[in-house]
Amino acid sequence: MPKKIAFLTAGGIAPCLSSSIGALVEQYATLAPDAELIGYLHGYQGLLLGKSIRFPESVKDNIDVLCAFGGSAIGNSRVKLTNVADCVKRGFVKEGEIPLQVAAEQLKADKIDILHTIGGDDTNTTAADLAKYLEDNGYGLTVVGMPKTVDNDVYPIEQTLGAWTAAEQGAIFYENIANENTTSTRQLIVHEVMGRHCGWLTARTALEYRSRLDGRKWFPELLISKERWDIDAVWIPEMDIDLDAETVRLRQRMDDNDCVHVFLSEGAGIDAIVREKEAAGEEVRRDAFGHVRIDELDPGKWFATQLASRLGADKVLVQKSGYFGRSAAPNARDLELIRKSAAVGAKAALEGISGVAGLDEDNGGEMSVIAFPRIKGGKPFDIDTPWFTELLEAIGQPKGAKVTAH
Repeated sequence: MPKKIAFLTAGGIAPCLSSSIGALVEQYATLAPDAELIGYLHGYQGLLLGKSIRFPESVKDNIDVLCAFGGSAIGNSRVKLTNVADCVKRGFVKEGEIPLQVAAEQLKADKIDILHTIGGDDTNTTAADLAKYLEDNGYGLTVVGMPKTVDNDVYPIEQTLGAWTAAEQGAIFYENIANENTTSTRQLIVHEVMGRHCGWLTARTALEYRSRLDGRKWFPELLISKERWDIDAVWIPEMDIDLDAETVRLRQRMDDNDCVHVFLSEGAGIDAIVREKEAAGEEVRRDAFGHVRIDELDPGKWFATQLASRLGADKVLVQKSGYFGRSAAPNARDLELIRKSAAVGAKAALEGISGVAGLDEDNGGEMSVIAFPRIKGGKPFDIDTPWFTELLEAIGQPKGAKVTAH
């Protein structure tokens, strides 16, 4: 009997969602050509509400379309199946219902054999909860995840899908923003980059940006000098930032170049901002997973306010590349990784093996299906990574103390 295979994408978008669906469809076109394919609309929300769409046969002829688009072809949402109160509050289940059971029964009613979850640590830890519930209650269904997140912060995944593209796109974004340094004297520009706990994306975006600077021509006889466009600071959650010492260093950069460029991970200093707001009696809102809503805290603005008077800035500009970067279609490097992940994931799914398809850093970076219990979020970026230490040295920034807990 032909298999029935379902897909869902969840969490924030990344440059790999539509393409991951396309890559999996490409695999099943060969491995299980008679399989019926459906997608639950808007992630776990659609699964709980029983809202899905059947993929037409023509999807197999349009894989290139899926791979060329950012965002998700079936929609996203942030839903935690074990957060019963939130699911009830949002109308996804009724009072007294258990979301995991509702999801399991919907999969059973839809006669699903394989469920592919495409998302980050929250999506796949929720998939782990669902897979365990299905197994413990005899539903006989295989769940295989694909690890997307621009933060590149999932244990034990060596490289998550979409992160390379997001870094490249963040650099492209800032190429234009950096030109704003010519609009005034003594300008401070803060580039806020996504990264709740992990600074990998900020660090990699800085690396990509500086690499692109190396390929440009300059005319220092006017204002077009590399120094005015270069990065002056990269601040990430894994490093202890001595703001007083940095103020002295950056004040000199401002005096020398008439501008300062700071690449800031949105998670850097979050604890300090939360403490300040809660001490002032302000409510700090959190999502279904208990994460602080960083976009509402506006860390870039907070840091810019701290720095403006210290640096004697005449003008301050804060720009965020997050939505620009995460909405892109995957670049060639990411697309290759997506296709390799899909090949392993589809094969394992047909063999009844649940887990997350990814590069296992605990096993030499081998591509395999990693058991769900080993998947968790919050993996920090190693600031001792050679390319990062070289980056800091090149911009004259002390590495600072290594933070081991957030």
